[in-house]
Amino acid sequence: MRHVHNILSGALGAAVPKLIPVNPAATAHPPTARQIRAQESRYPTLDDGQTTRFLGTVWEPCGNRACDGGLTHHCLRDAPLWTVYAATGVRRSEALGMKWSLINWDAGSIELGWVVVEEGNTYRLRKLTKDGDDNAVIYVDQSVMNVLKWQKERQNAERERLGSSWADNDLVFARDGFKLYRGEAGGPQDPEKVSARWRTLRTRLHLPEDFRIHDWRHSKVTNDLEAGENPVEVSANVRHHSPGYTMARYGHSRKDGARRLAASGAGRLGLSSLVGVRGGT
Repeated sequence: MRHVHNILSGALGAAVPKLIPVNPAATAHPPTARQIRAQESRYPTLDDGQTTRFLGTVWEPCGNRACDGGLTHHCLRDAPLWTVYAATGVRRSEALGMKWSLINWDAGSIELGWVVVEEGNTYRLRKLTKDGDDNAVIYVDQSVMNVLKWQKERQNAERERLGSSWADNDLVFARDGFKLYRGEAGGPQDPEKVSARWRTLRTRLHLPEDFRIHDWRHSKVTNDLEAGENPVEVSANVRHHSPGYTMARYGHSRKDGARRLAASGAGRLGLSSLVGVRGGT
């Protein structure tokens, strides 16, 4: 509401005094900064240890008779996607819009130039335009690149198996041939179906029932800050508009870091010895 008020106030202010005598937005009462902070929802997060256990589980082959633990069985079809969400903190739409041609394998970077978005009862692939960030680049570890290479091998196997049914859209996480009832494989995935598969997995692994795909993003930022990473780099890699926004949004969750800081400061000042002196007198 406050953001909308700012936009309207600026637009109406430009019309004063030639088109209208006064700015009608000036008498409105948008939410204050304090009210906004009070209404911000708290989101569930998984710490690094929980995330490690989660990733270990999703990469375990199901072990049934048809499963070879490799590229062809469907039980691992989403493991690379869940890994990318957990390791990078990208949004659901951004991961589904990743393109092979925008991956720089040598530099370990991925340009997020496309997104898959819902529109009414359907969805489509379009250029990334969020917040004017139409050339967003993230950097990942070689281990994430290895996951993407595994995904490419699996996709190539799918492409060969499906033949003419595969329509190449250059998508990293393209729709595969599992339960392909209509349309061609190789196109964008339905975001809601991806979320539905996530909810099924979340229930099976007994994760918090309100933990959404987007909460991997919250977890990534929170855990990086808890680990003492540079807030400027943390903010840049999730493409927040400023480190100040990142710290204002996520700094409240850094309890352990704040306690370590307090203990370090107290140690440098020798406060524990003062308490000992007072206690002994």
